[in-house]
Amino acid sequence: MEFSKRFIRFNWLVIILIYLIVVAGSLVRITGSGMGCPDWPKCFGAWIPPTELSELPADYREAFLLKREKKVEKFCRFLNAIGMKETAERIQSDPTVYVEEAFNARKTWTEYLNRLVGFAAGNAMLIAFVWMLVVYRKRKFVLLMLLNLILMGIEGWFGSIVVATNLVPWTITVHLFLALVIIGLQLYLLYSMSASGKEKISLAKPIRWTLLVILAITFYQMFLGTQVREAIDALVKQGFTREQWIERIGMDFFIHRSFSWLVLILLGWMFWKNEKGIKYMKIRWATGLLALELITGVLLAYADMPGLVQTSHLIFASVLFGLLLFASFESKQEVSSSN
Repeated sequence: MEFSKRFIRFNWLVIILIYLIVVAGSLVRITGSGMGCPDWPKCFGAWIPPTELSELPADYREAFLLKREKKVEKFCRFLNAIGMKETAERIQSDPTVYVEEAFNARKTWTEYLNRLVGFAAGNAMLIAFVWMLVVYRKRKFVLLMLLNLILMGIEGWFGSIVVATNLVPWTITVHLFLALVIIGLQLYLLYSMSASGKEKISLAKPIRWTLLVILAITFYQMFLGTQVREAIDALVKQGFTREQWIERIGMDFFIHRSFSWLVLILLGWMFWKNEKGIKYMKIRWATGLLALELITGVLLAYADMPGLVQTSHLIFASVLFGLLLFASFESKQEVSSSN
């Protein structure tokens, strides 16, 4: 059974909404709005958050801190149950976890809009799952869509943990990992739905292996970049200047920078071989995205251009990851290579 164009297009809408979550999350990060809503899923106890401090009770900070303490306690019990006792103790003994920020309407609504995008993406995934279940009923796709829907629910729950623990750094990294897994599954579903009757793109063995290596490095680079960003945030809080960041971040920054140049060399070689051969369009797109990614990376490291450059850097990396992953699904290795 072939899937309708309408159904496939709707699933492309789902992946766009998932990417918008990444964009919105990055905007939350650069504006410091992660604690704009002290609770979850509601915001200041309401489905539509306040716009003025006068709309909140005088003791709102104490009230929401108490709720957060209970959530942190539950999360730490969960960590203890899965053998992460030291991590649980570190969270509970960290005084910054229990710092309650004052109300800021701009930050509150930035975080609230982030949640609305997540809500839209989650509901779109649910509609796609029900559509598949009722109309097509293909076991493989039903199970994969159900898995991705569950992961989206876990991602939403873990977002509440990120808030409850006051943006403990490693929780942000886990949050990103879950987002990439969801993106990967959705892209696989899209490829599988649209691949019926289509021949795979044949790539020479060196090109295909290079593609897979670049994909693996890009995946790792996103996590390393998150750790570098977390380290910079911590240094800013301690009062260190931009000139002191690189020296104090240490090896993570130099590995992140070195791998960027390695990806550039590998992708440059792959682009050259591709232009001599089949001129596979996704390799061309990936090369352009990497150029933009490196430009924003240089601006972040050496120029005083934070803010939207950070968001652009993450968007380019996320789209590059998705593009390379889709290319890995769409291509196959040539039986005998002449390239």
